[in-house]
This record gives sequence, structure tokens and C-alpha cells, in this order.
Amino acid sequence: MTIETFHIIGENIHCTRSYKIDGRFVDIEGERTASILYKDAGNATCRLPVPASIMAGADWQSGKVRHSAVAVWQGMYGKGESGERGRDYLRSLALRQQRAGAAYLDINIDEFSTGIDERCKAMRWVVELLTPVVTIPLSIDSSNTSVLGCGLEVCDRTHGAPMVNSVSLERLEAVAVAAEHRAVVIASAAGEQDLPADTAGRMANLKVLMKHLKAAGMQDGAIYFDPLVIPVATDSNNGRAFLDAVRAIRDAYGTQVHVVGGFSNVSFGMPCRKLINQVFTRLAVDAGADGGIVDPFHINRHVLNELDPGTESFGLARALLTGEDAFGVEFIAAYRDGRLAV
Repeated sequence: MTIETFHIIGENIHCTRSYKIDGRFVDIEGERTASILYKDAGNATCRLPVPASIMAGADWQSGKVRHSAVAVWQGMYGKGESGERGRDYLRSLALRQQRAGAAYLDINIDEFSTGIDERCKAMRWVVELLTPVVTIPLSIDSSNTSVLGCGLEVCDRTHGAPMVNSVSLERLEAVAVAAEHRAVVIASAAGEQDLPADTAGRMANLKVLMKHLKAAGMQDGAIYFDPLVIPVATDSNNGRAFLDAVRAIRDAYGTQVHVVGGFSNVSFGMPCRKLINQVFTRLAVDAGADGGIVDPFHINRHVLNELDPGTESFGLARALLTGEDAFGVEFIAAYRDGRLAV
């Protein structure tokens, strides 16, 4: 089946995203100087300076750097060229995701600061910076409803309704925020106290949540159900349970609603993550999903259509994801033998 439509919520402008400081995206020029290497909108290689305060922090000492957080800090507080590099980094990342097929850009600055006022300030700043740059709507992503509201307040609806990522039974107050700003929503299957492990639990939570969404005036086309992707490394049944939930949502709510997932979550703790993520996304689309919260450089409609189910790599990943390969024994053995195409 050829995929004609796949709604991408581009996940890359997220302050939890990190690079290894000894990896190819970071250039350490001395004890006190380092830069993040990136491609600007014209595909030229540029340098985003890492502030000394971040190099002295715990993340850097543990071998990683949160690149979007560096860009936000430099863009807001950096002087001269450093400030412009921060702004250019975010603008370039937004444009490149749009060109790769993103339908929304997810913006999350929760890890930028522990202070709510500072997070609200940063969210407004990022939204106002990117709004003139792209022609697609933004997805405002935060665990705090005040930060959600701050982002939604400055969203420009010229290119479509903004998105709220996300609403759930554990944070029903976000439904009212989304309704106030006429936003579309990612509706998570998370429960009031925990995450459901099986299809029945997911569907029970979504049934209750749907009542709240309808009471708030949400139309089916504005709802993007997220049945919750849980790593297969923790339980071999997690991939199959998600796929079953996708089918159940389609059976219960029809084709007008959307079904998405944070597909990269499935591969945490496993090797060859890109392969696993791509195959899982393809399996989810075949089950009825029509979008995802993904990196559009690695997962998009064209990539999914080019996957070959007849290859050994695809078959091994599929067996891992459907629970046929319990504990990933065969997949890991193939990885160690160098048999997986990545």
C-alpha cells in the first residue's frame, strides 16, 4: 500500500534533544570553547557557540549538550554574532523540517528553565521568532498549562490552527486551554495516575477523554489520538499493543479523527534505532495511523514508501516490534553480526 498522506509533527525544536559532546555535531576547540555544528537554510555549515555556563553544567560534564536549549539561550541572551547564531539555528531547523514534509512544528522549552516565568518568556520568544519563517502552524508542547497558554496567545493562525501537545485525563485543564485558543489537540491515552499497558486500558481512557473533548466543542478532525508508544525493550508486547490500539481507535471513531504516535519511543534501549523507528511507523500506518510526532529528516512519507518489507532488516525489525522475536534476541544477534542495513 502506497502512503499518500502522513501528517508529521516535527519534533526537533525540543529542549531535551541532546548531542554527545564527542560526536560529529560538536566541535570542542579548547577547555572553554565549543560549538555545535549545523546546516543553515542554505545548507552551509555554521557554528553555534556553546555558552560557558552550559559547558560548566552537569549535562556537559556527563558528555552531552542540549542543542535546542543552547540555541534558545544564545538567541535570547547572546550578544552580537552569538545571538544571531542562536536565532539562525532555530530558524534553519524550522525551515528544514518544513521542507522535509512537516505539517506542524512542535515547540517544547520545558527543559530550558525550571522557572515558569522564564519558560513562558522563552516560549513566547520562540513562537514569535519562528512564526514569520514558516508557512505551517506550530504545535505548542509543555507539561504546564500556563506555558501552553503563553505559546498559544502569540500563535499566528494565518497558516492554520495551532496544536496543543497534549491533552489527557491527567491534565484535563489543557482541554480548556486548547478550546479557548481554538487549537487542534493531540489526545493522549494516558490515565489519571498511570500509563495503560494494553488496548483495553488505552481505549477506556480515550473514551472518557473524548467526552471532555466533545463537551469543549472539539470536532473529530481536530483530534489527533496518541495511543502511547512504549519501548519494546521493557516488554516485547509493547509494539503489538500499540498497533492493536491503533486498529481499535479506527474501529471506534472512524476515519475523521487522526491517529499519531511518538514512534521513536519504541526503540529506546535498542541498537539500530532509526531502522526500528521507520519500520514501526510503517506498521502503524498499515494499522490505521496517519501521522506521527517524528523527526521528518528520518521519517516521512517518501522514506516510508521506500521501505522494502522483503529485506532481512525489515523482517527482523517487524518480528521485534510484533513480539514474535521475544526480547529481541534475533534482532540483537543480527546487529552484532553486522547483518542489519541502517
